[in-house]
Amino acid sequence: MKKTIALALTLVMVLGMLVGCGSGSSSGSSAAETPSSTTTTPSASTDSAAPAASDPMADLIAAAQAEGELVVYGSCEEDYLSAACTNFESLYGIKTQYQRLSTGEVPTKIEEENGNPSADVWFGGTNNPYDTAAAKGLLDNSYTPINASHLTKDIYKDPNGYWYGIYTGILGFMANKGELERLGLQAPQTWDDLLKPEYQNLIWLSNYNTAGTAKLVVNTMLQMKGHDEGIKYLVDLDKNIQVYTKSGSGPSKNVGTGECVIGIGFLHDGITQIVDNGYDNVQLIIPTDGTSCEIGPVAIFQGAKHQAAARLFMEYALSPDCVELAAQNGSYQFLVIDNAEQPKEAAEFGLDPSLVWDGYDFADAAENTAKYVEEVMAALNGGDDRFKTE
Repeated sequence: MKKTIALALTLVMVLGMLVGCGSGSSSGSSAAETPSSTTTTPSASTDSAAPAASDPMADLIAAAQAEGELVVYGSCEEDYLSAACTNFESLYGIKTQYQRLSTGEVPTKIEEENGNPSADVWFGGTNNPYDTAAAKGLLDNSYTPINASHLTKDIYKDPNGYWYGIYTGILGFMANKGELERLGLQAPQTWDDLLKPEYQNLIWLSNYNTAGTAKLVVNTMLQMKGHDEGIKYLVDLDKNIQVYTKSGSGPSKNVGTGECVIGIGFLHDGITQIVDNGYDNVQLIIPTDGTSCEIGPVAIFQGAKHQAAARLFMEYALSPDCVELAAQNGSYQFLVIDNAEQPKEAAEFGLDPSLVWDGYDFADAAENTAKYVEEVMAALNGGDDRFKTE
């Protein structure tokens, strides 16, 4: 009886992957709290025929279900992370624990674990820290997801197969319109505008040491302005920065309240504040002198304990079953697979990936981000108390 149910369950899972319509809901488990969790499995008819043993997806599902567990570190917003992991557990009956960490925290944590990672999969965030992790041998590139064939551009995957993109987001500015009016100021339109003395102590940016968003700012400025001029720019910008937040989304979460007047970050985070939190006083600005984009990846950690479950999660992360949950949970990034429905909110607010500067060098960023961040922090004399994260 148990074998029949297991075979029927496998068939249902394969059909769900093919039509891309699986949903479902169950409670995921936070790895930070590690509460007890009951594995949830979809219902299945016991008289269904088993799939062909040669079907690689069917074999992967069966192997993942035999392992029965998965641990995910997520660097996207927690609502999306929770929904994605809960749905994966519901679809496949695999107990899924998760913990939200910034993209800067994850490589440090995995490196300290010295080949015995406490998680299997890394999900979301920005790609620069993934590149750093790959260079340190912390990521596994032994598996090529079948669903990677749906990626719309080659830039949405690591050339060496260490990570695969699930979304992209535009770097820009968010401003509190009411506060700017009260102060008699215009919203900045360019990166150079941010250096104006009237913006002193009005700008928030995330921390170069902990946030992938801030690392993207470093790479963007050094590439757009040249190495030395880019570092000089960031030193000058520091004079106007009031707060450096631990997470890249930190500035966006404080613009609507007016605590942050001008925030630098991903504009889809600003959409979340407008649409989900009702802050219609937030203005979104794509810098007219050019900007870059993030790629939010998924990757497997080198030495992952649940290899099959991790590979199945990779397939899931590159499917509509997963990525379409983003907009349903306050994350409005552009999706990068061709069989998923784009969030309408991004287009409604005028966010168009074609407006992104096409000269951004992902290879240079992959090779040099850590060095560039060290150089910027050295130019800032190590940073002051605004850079403390504890």
